[in-house]
Amino acid sequence: MYQQCSFMAMRHLGRNGLMAQRASLSSSAVKWEGGVSMVQGASRGIGLEFVKQLLEKEKGHVIASCRNPNGATGLLHLQSKFAERLTVLQLDVTNESTIQESAKSIRERYGSLNLLINASGILSIPNVLQPETTLSKVEKSSLLLAYEVNAVGPILAIKHMWPLLKVGGGLGTERDVAVVANVSARVGSIGDNRLGGWHSYRASKTALNQLTKNISVELARRKDPIVCILLHPGTVDTDLSKPFQKNVPEGKLFTTEFSVQKLLSIIHNAKRNDNGKFFAWDGQEIPW
Repeated sequence: MYQQCSFMAMRHLGRNGLMAQRASLSSSAVKWEGGVSMVQGASRGIGLEFVKQLLEKEKGHVIASCRNPNGATGLLHLQSKFAERLTVLQLDVTNESTIQESAKSIRERYGSLNLLINASGILSIPNVLQPETTLSKVEKSSLLLAYEVNAVGPILAIKHMWPLLKVGGGLGTERDVAVVANVSARVGSIGDNRLGGWHSYRASKTALNQLTKNISVELARRKDPIVCILLHPGTVDTDLSKPFQKNVPEGKLFTTEFSVQKLLSIIHNAKRNDNGKFFAWDGQEIPW
């Protein structure tokens, strides 16, 4: 009898707890009208442009993260214009504790996430990392650094933001799912690789693709209201591509404004059946 009463009491408490949670989530959705978006790797280039367009063209709240917020002049400028809608956090994808701290801050302030864009990435660093034109130039340190920043970091960001995305799926926006959008690159496609070279960058983006696909399968199996997609922005006129632009065909070097506008369109139109897909800036799927 005692066990039966205890079981009924637990069921009652569970039901009340669920009702309270739903009420809390509903309140959060109203409070954060337009949703809450996070751009990881937002200090410059494509990441900064994502933040800018999310603030200027939409009505939700934006969280922008980068390694050195005090030196991110573009973000500081946007923060002065959108003080009530933009939160800037310090996050270094090579330091998991900073990812955990960011997740904690977001949970305490917002309670949910509707969109996570992982935009951080490296291609070259003077005297540290250069795209390898031949096997003889491959170094272990370059491979590991590219993998850590381009693949491991974004996946750890998803890991720690996952509970927030589960809460945010279908709240505060017109979508019925939260979206994770990882900025990849066409050179990460094995099926599309006909030129070779750029070993570290290619391999790290391929790893990002596989890890993202893995996560998309797991989240679908769990029936979480989250869609994971990969995006190729095209060749964009940023600091990352600047040393390698001389051979880009005419009309194929995009502005950040153009590329991000196209990518946001893909993100906002993402449906459950897009989970785990790899899209180019024009909406076409890219082979693995």
